[in-house]
Amino acid sequence: MSAEPTEPPATVEPATAESAAEPAAEPAVGPEREVLTWTLLPVAIRELAERVVASGFRPDVVVAVARGGLVPGGAMAYALGTKGVGTLNVEFYTDIGKTLDDPRVLPPLMDTSELPGSAVLVVDDVADSGRTLALVMDLLAKQGADARSAVLYTKPRTIIRPDYSWRDTDLWITFPWSAEPPVTGAHSADV
Repeated sequence: MSAEPTEPPATVEPATAESAAEPAAEPAVGPEREVLTWTLLPVAIRELAERVVASGFRPDVVVAVARGGLVPGGAMAYALGTKGVGTLNVEFYTDIGKTLDDPRVLPPLMDTSELPGSAVLVVDDVADSGRTLALVMDLLAKQGADARSAVLYTKPRTIIRPDYSWRDTDLWITFPWSAEPPVTGAHSADV
């Protein structure tokens, strides 16, 4: 059952006194983007969690798709009162608009032995092409889980429509947890 997402804002969110202390999430030059700030994130999570509850689905486990789904996955688990949390690390995007040929699951692998028959909510940041989400949903279905999906953003070209989505957009999205490059001396972005 897909919840109808609200319309995205016509423009990126302007800076306010409350968000002024946050690091700049929008690049100085470049294409228009959808910008999710640390201030707006709890609102998005709460609204998304309310859609899940309104549908009658009560997850036993939240599976966050790493890396983009880690922050929203943890926040959704808290908002839904779900203590069972797992992660599945999938790599697909390597840079803005650049992907591997196919998404791939990376180690460490999640123990799925307890999932058969469990209600599982898969959480990711965005269903862009939908290929990552489709891979995860297929893996969990093969494990016998009753899995549904929730994302913050859905793009029109996705091959799989998430069960729950906060907003639709066709813009590139800047998330607060990935707005800045890794710190100097850390792994490079292509590792």
